[in-house]
Amino acid sequence: MEITRKKIAVIFGTRPDTIKLAPVIQELQKHGQFVSLCLITTGQHREMLDDVLSVFSIAPTYDLNVMGLRQSLTTLAHTILEKLDYVLAMEQPDMVVVQGDTATTFTSALAAFHRKIPVVHVEAGLRTNDRMQPFPEESYRRLTTHLSDLHFTPTPSATKVLLGEGIPRSAILCSGNTVIDALLRTVDPAYEFASEPLRTVTAKKRRLVVVTAHRRENVGEPMLRICSALKQLSIMHPEVDFVFPVHLNPAIRETVFDMLKGTPNIALMEPLIYPDFINLIARSYAVITDSGGLQEEAPSLAKPVLVLRDVTERPEAVKYGAVKLIGTETKNIIAEAHRLLSSPKLYKSMAAAVNPYGDGHASERIVGTILRYFKFSRQRVTSFVPKR
Repeated sequence: MEITRKKIAVIFGTRPDTIKLAPVIQELQKHGQFVSLCLITTGQHREMLDDVLSVFSIAPTYDLNVMGLRQSLTTLAHTILEKLDYVLAMEQPDMVVVQGDTATTFTSALAAFHRKIPVVHVEAGLRTNDRMQPFPEESYRRLTTHLSDLHFTPTPSATKVLLGEGIPRSAILCSGNTVIDALLRTVDPAYEFASEPLRTVTAKKRRLVVVTAHRRENVGEPMLRICSALKQLSIMHPEVDFVFPVHLNPAIRETVFDMLKGTPNIALMEPLIYPDFINLIARSYAVITDSGGLQEEAPSLAKPVLVLRDVTERPEAVKYGAVKLIGTETKNIIAEAHRLLSSPKLYKSMAAAVNPYGDGHASERIVGTILRYFKFSRQRVTSFVPKR
């Protein structure tokens, strides 16, 4: 009997969601006898997206190219909905796959829902229970939950969240986080950095602290406080190099370069290509960040993480001690970073903490479940269980 293939639209737009969906796309491509792929990028992170597409050999079927300079969230959502609806009408996919908590995630799920297309949500169930932190991602993720048909959670605690919100257990699988799949395929002890500034700073063989800051709620006064803390830490620890790839958001760049440019042991850099960045983390001493994904990636590489936020939707690594929330107050950042840099005992305890986020097989679990959903497979997929 001839198999009728199902068309799956995988939609992504930012650098993080593309990285996390890349292993899923690669796994789906192994099953071409059952599924055909329609890869759609919204282009939400234009300059920061293209290198990821190249690294993972992803060739989008459609590029919606939605970004405009300093456009509002409302304009962005409207543009994605309008352009994506046109594509969905033409392609008529049997399923839409989205990831995480971005504007692309929510609006794509909404566009699919309007056309009664089943939605798969990868990295479902994360919550801070404060809809303004992170803003607007917390609400985007919650709204996507209630538009989705299959939910792939990164951790057992995220599964419990969805069950508590009334999502049927039969619609949920704890897959682990696909970012660990991507990371394990990219880290290489013999890797040579493409970035010349990065080669220069790593050649010094000094302790490296990687810094990232980009969240919308940290723009403005919080970013000023973060930069002030980094400036003082650079003076307190002249033996440490702080490597800060600066986000392309103009409001962030103005603050960071105004306050930190020319500081001897703070290396301000353009955003790094994914292999450069993840191998930099692998060779770093610690990470200071407001990123969600880095809270998963760095503990997987045994790197302590200080998080420039008051709340996190990823509480597991905090519970196990690999991650610590330190907020954005200058004094607190200085105190916590100084402790970590000065205390071998504290460092060792954080670096050795349990990583609860994945084993490198999340994409296999996700695709196995999708094949079972379409009745191409009868094999039951077992959930990811973190090692204690």
